Amino acid sequence: NGRSVDFSYRVGEGDRISVFPVFESLDITPLLEARLRPLRQTRFVLDTHLGRLATYLRLVGFDTLYRNDYDDPGLVRISVDEARILLTRDRQLLKRRALTHGYGVRETNPRRQLGEVLERFDLRRSAAPFTRCLACNGRLRPVPKAAITERLPPRTRRDHDQFRICPGCDRIVWPGSHYRRMRRFVDAVLGQDVSGDAGGAGADE
Repeated sequence: NGRSVDFSYRVGEGDRISVFPVFESLDITPLLEARLRPLRQTRFVLDTHLGRLATYLRLVGFDTLYRNDYDDPGLVRISVDEARILLTRDRQLLKRRALTHGYGVRETNPRRQLGEVLERFDLRRSAAPFTRCLACNGRLRPVPKAAITERLPPRTRRDHDQFRICPGCDRIVWPGSHYRRMRRFVDAVLGQDVSGDAGGAGADE
């Protein structure tokens, strides 16, 4: 009946009901969203000009493929074959007939690019910060300190007890000297303030 309601509403006789899927963006009065998180799993592949954005997307937990040697046909093929959204600054690339899901990033500053993508695809509620390897995109998993003690620098071995490892590239990460800066950056961008600086956005290893 022209009102946005959730699943607690009891349908009455004569009610007019419209049900909408998850929109990437919708320029009308905001709708009440019945689900806390969308059902879809959003994944990306990025062109060679968006390397820092790829790191930032991984930092906040999104499956993001990036290599600086991907060519245009390869990007389109990965996007189609793996159901990934192609992010690019190249408008001509988006015009390729085979491409089904792509977006032209407008911002030039990487931090603002991240905010733009999160906003455009409504991803802030789906973020899972510090769960992916910034180097290779693998999903990090906890690892016992005893299993990696010999690989740790003496100071790290002394000061830290929580570690994660990437099964893809075998990189070990822990909340070291960069973590607080990265945490501030993540909190800022997920709170829609993209002025924060993550610097190199790297994890200790």
